[in-house]
Amino acid sequence: MIKKILPLCFLTICSALVARSQVKKIGKVNKVSISGQQVKFEAENAFAEVTVYSPAVIRVRMDQHPLATDFSYAVVSKPATAKVQVTQDNEEVRIVTDSLQMSISKAPFAVHFFTPAGEMINEDEPGLTTSWIGEAVATYKKMQEGERFMGLGEKTGNLDRKGEGYTNWNSDVFGYATNRDPIYSTIPFYVGIHHHLNYGIFFDNTFQSDFNFGASNNRFSSFGARGGEMNYYFIYHQQMKDIIASYTQLTGRMPMPPLWSLGYQQNRYSYYPDTEVMRIAQTLREKKIPADGITLDIHYMDAYKLFTWNKERFPNPSQLTSRLKDMGFRVTVIVDPGIKVEPGYAAYENGKQENIFIKYNDGQNYTGQVWPGWCHFPDFTSPKGRSWWKGQIKSYIREGVSGIWNDMNEIATWGQKMPDNVLFDYEGHPVTHLQAHNIYGLQMVRASYEGAREELKKRPFLLTRAAYAGSQRYSALWTGDNRAEDDHMLLGIRLMNSLGVSGMAFTGMDIGGFTGNPSVALYTRWMQIGAFIPYFRNHTGVNTKSAEPWAFGEEALEISRNYINLRYRLLPYLYSTMYEATRTGMPVMRTLALNNTFDPNVYDTRYQNQYGFGSAFMIAPFESTKDFGKIYFPEGHWYNFFTDAITNGQQEVITGLDNKTLPVFIRESSIIPMQSLIQSTNEKPSDTLLLHIYKGDRVNSFVYYEDDGESFDNEKGAFYERTITYDPSSQKITLDKVNGNYTSRFRYIRLMLHGFGDQKSIAINGNPLTLQSGAYAFLAPVSRFDPQGSFIAAESCQIQEATFANTNQFINVGL
Repeated sequence: MIKKILPLCFLTICSALVARSQVKKIGKVNKVSISGQQVKFEAENAFAEVTVYSPAVIRVRMDQHPLATDFSYAVVSKPATAKVQVTQDNEEVRIVTDSLQMSISKAPFAVHFFTPAGEMINEDEPGLTTSWIGEAVATYKKMQEGERFMGLGEKTGNLDRKGEGYTNWNSDVFGYATNRDPIYSTIPFYVGIHHHLNYGIFFDNTFQSDFNFGASNNRFSSFGARGGEMNYYFIYHQQMKDIIASYTQLTGRMPMPPLWSLGYQQNRYSYYPDTEVMRIAQTLREKKIPADGITLDIHYMDAYKLFTWNKERFPNPSQLTSRLKDMGFRVTVIVDPGIKVEPGYAAYENGKQENIFIKYNDGQNYTGQVWPGWCHFPDFTSPKGRSWWKGQIKSYIREGVSGIWNDMNEIATWGQKMPDNVLFDYEGHPVTHLQAHNIYGLQMVRASYEGAREELKKRPFLLTRAAYAGSQRYSALWTGDNRAEDDHMLLGIRLMNSLGVSGMAFTGMDIGGFTGNPSVALYTRWMQIGAFIPYFRNHTGVNTKSAEPWAFGEEALEISRNYINLRYRLLPYLYSTMYEATRTGMPVMRTLALNNTFDPNVYDTRYQNQYGFGSAFMIAPFESTKDFGKIYFPEGHWYNFFTDAITNGQQEVITGLDNKTLPVFIRESSIIPMQSLIQSTNEKPSDTLLLHIYKGDRVNSFVYYEDDGESFDNEKGAFYERTITYDPSSQKITLDKVNGNYTSRFRYIRLMLHGFGDQKSIAINGNPLTLQSGAYAFLAPVSRFDPQGSFIAAESCQIQEATFANTNQFINVGL
């Protein structure tokens, strides 16, 4: 019996040893080379490099082989010169900056990050650190007590990612479930939070990657990829907004968008023929629904072939876009990457001649099936491929198109299984589909943006479905083929909040839902929320009911118009907030965790859908079926936007809900510039800027911004930038001297004071000015359509106001 057991035990031990040997750890450090801000390591089983990018950002690279030439599609910044102290002894290498300390243990190689005061921020999990299984690599981080995780861009689930795992592989997921992962885009950046500390990690690896935040284990968080380097940037700041600023300094920030793209956009799959497009435009104007854009889906094409027009449906595209532009509408068209394999089709013949398509490893062009049939696909990782695409995109601009909507760029093909052995140029260093898949969408919008910009010679609008980190440099992003369901409406908010933390400030979702048909209550609630998201587009799918604002009855029309009107009056605030995104990377939609990072209530699933719209607003969205809802108010004092009723912070409040009013609140001391109502951004508002100031206990500043809204002259100094500050301790509001050489469109400022009681006067640069008191309503009353139904008058707030001249010089307003 013993003789039989011994061989069995021996085999079991041998199997365990073999399995363990398949996991290759980085091992002990054998050699250290220090050169300025960079330290190189040779370990038993790998090579590593640590580089200080800034006092708050340190990059870590590791590979089983000597590190290859550095290259990234995402990172656009270079290491900045910083004050760095590097020392070593037999046990560790220590790197110290003004903001961060890093220790690299030598036996084995393991990294630890500390605050300047020596508090542990993040460290490798002892015994696991970084390892490889074949070509797959993963780094394991010790799970800190009470640690939370946020970010990763477009990921479903809760605001707090703790206990979940995620995969990055851009995927075409029609009508995706609210827990589906992955979906369309890859942004491998997250924020960790514990013990009143927060940090960011950006894992720049384009292979399929996986993140584990304590899923199926209680020991570690981890991130890794199916190939390529372990290549990550560690970012530490005391405030989350500064982590976002450093991340977007690495990966770039959005350019100023064209002003029209912030207006209301009407779309469906699809509007055709051209007479139907004109009917939609005329109806929007007749019903006085402000709007700036109409989008054409794939039915504008000839048999869904890219760079063509269906001559029966759209016989004269340039005439159509010209007529629409005269009415104040800009046209956006959809483009997919697939070029139909069809002899005689110009784009196919030219692409084949120019040799710009992706190929199998035997040199044959890859062919996949999408809308027009079997297609080839341009290689956007090749300068030649991008140049070809730019030339094709310019044909749309010459027809009067102002926006390019990049779809199906995951890459999507029927079957959703592009072979691994398809090759991409990758800037002259060919790689397989495994490495190029996740950056295909990024490179497509890059080529689309560059082509449109060159031909339009004005700011183009770009929209994409697929993305990788850095896509914000070229394009807005929308959350794909959602459903007409309440949980999808709320999921869309969390997706955009997460995208905002992850560098994508310009985002949207299909208002009303793409698949299915919303109820009247759901549609009106969604339209209300749409007024408070960056990209406001109503969109629905083929074979659904009409989803224009007038399609849901008179009351829904008035409610929708009320909130679209409000959106247009808020454009000075929104445009200035977009400008902030271009300067700092701060998102427009802001999870409450951004400014209340260590308040556990903001992560509560009951309150995780609440969000900030810029610095002033807090939106509390609820399902359309709810009659009551519980709202959490963070620290401070909060005004009801419509009544000025004040609620103290750090408490939960139950409130009644109705379909006519979205719960919207204003943070104390907020500064909100507004304008008169216009029907499109083509129309000039009145010459008076409405400047709303909310009394509070905190000092607050707002950077107000204008330019012409369409050209690149702002890059040459043609802008109007002014810091407005409210200081309650000194009882004054100041408007700094204007920066830039653009003339404001507003000759006067109408100061509107909220919560200042019965104050009678103010002083403008020492000169007294009497205040007028009165009621002010942000929404119009909804008509009483049903004589037997209930009627709710418009809510209003009591304000004090005065009007004075808007000069470029310093203005002091004494309160």
